[in-house]
Amino acid sequence: MTHPPIRDRFAALFGRHYRPVYAYAVSRAGRDLADDIVSDTFLVAWRRFEAIPDDPLPWLLGVARNIVHERHRDSARQLRLRSQSSAEVEGDVADAVTERAATLGALDALGVADRELLTLVGWHGLAAREAAQVVGCTTATFLVRLHRARKRFEQALADQSAVIVPSRSAEEIRR
Repeated sequence: MTHPPIRDRFAALFGRHYRPVYAYAVSRAGRDLADDIVSDTFLVAWRRFEAIPDDPLPWLLGVARNIVHERHRDSARQLRLRSQSSAEVEGDVADAVTERAATLGALDALGVADRELLTLVGWHGLAAREAAQVVGCTTATFLVRLHRARKRFEQALADQSAVIVPSRSAEEIRR
């Protein structure tokens, strides 16, 4: 007895369970995010196809649930970061705006690979081991790349700060 190719079995799985997974995603996260959640759910299913149990719907809904939770955690983390940065602005708002502009300019000046490494750790809160899995390298290799990316970021930030806030002479400051 031969099994149909994985692609055909996956297509059948998708056809049978798309609607219930979509309905679950809408009920948990709303229509705005439902398509993305369903796509991510079936991406996990494709990657772990051999691990799917005989009754796949509960497993698929569990995956969708985890994705919804992950998105909520990411949103909460972003909100915390924004509120922390707002709370830290006790002085002049212009200083915070200038610092943000310099930081974003420095990130923009980096290559895509450096930006990815820095944001995986800094914005997404991944540990080095987890981030290494994302980019497909060993943890040691990731740490070396991250160290180099941080050095390039520091230089780019110094360059951006010099452009955005040109140094003034003591004479100009006294006026």
